[in-house]
Order: sequence, then structure tokens, then C-alpha cells
Amino acid sequence: MKNPSKIIRSEDLAWPGLERKDYKTAGTGFRDVSRYVLFGEREDESGLTMQTRYFEIGEGGYSSLERHRHPHTVVIVKGRGSMILDGRVAGLESMDAVYIAPETVHQFHADRGEPLGFLCIVDRYRDRPEIPKDEKELEEWIPDPEVRKKARI
Repeated sequence: MKNPSKIIRSEDLAWPGLERKDYKTAGTGFRDVSRYVLFGEREDESGLTMQTRYFEIGEGGYSSLERHRHPHTVVIVKGRGSMILDGRVAGLESMDAVYIAPETVHQFHADRGEPLGFLCIVDRYRDRPEIPKDEKELEEWIPDPEVRKKARI
């Protein structure tokens, strides 16, 4: 069996030979987000139990407000921004590391005048995220009205 170990070279936080994908293809609760799956998606990486992905949110963009049963970790590698994390808003700087526990409501924002890029490591096989169905459910997820003002759904 051929050894599947490898190095994927980056060119300014882009990986030639890997497909840059839209964050999601349906819905309106996100804006200007793309991703690369660096490891954990291809057949020769079947030994990995996780995926390593790079997300980039364009200036003024945001990810979906969501929660799910699986945990994941995030390391900010480009820019500054903020996030909603478990009912509060937190600023993010380059090289900050975030642990998102199961069932934690979260959303990333590139709201400091520049793009926000981060590595995200997550289980390879995982549940699909939940998003709030309406304003009433949003209020249940985020009781604080000041934090709720930041949320985009």
C-alpha cells in the first residue's frame, strides 16, 4: 500500500489543486463565506477521523448561526472579527483558538474591516447543524437582546 502522507502547499491561504467551495449552496443566513477541505475528505485520507478545513469570511460577511451535537475547534489565522458563542459576543484576533462544545450556538463575523480566515477541525462523520427556524426560536437560543441584535439568520 502506498503511504498517503503528504504536504499541501499554500499560496497566500489558497491551496492550488484543491477546490475552493462556497460555504453553503442554499439559504440566506450567511454571507461571503468560502472553504477548502484540506484533509479528511479524499479516499486516500480514509484513516482520518476528522476533517481539517479552512474558512474565509469576506469583509462584512458572516457564517450561519447554528448549533449541532458535534464539537469542533477553530484557530484564527487571518484578520480579526467577532463571534457569537453561547449567548455572548467575543472579539477574535489572529491565532486565537476556540473550542465549540456540542449544542453551543455560534456564528462568526468578519466585522472589523477585513476578511476573517480560520482553520476548523471537526469530526469527519458528524450531524448536520440546526439553524433557528424563526425569530421566536432565535429568542430561545439567544435570550440576551443585545447579543441577538448581532445574530444574522
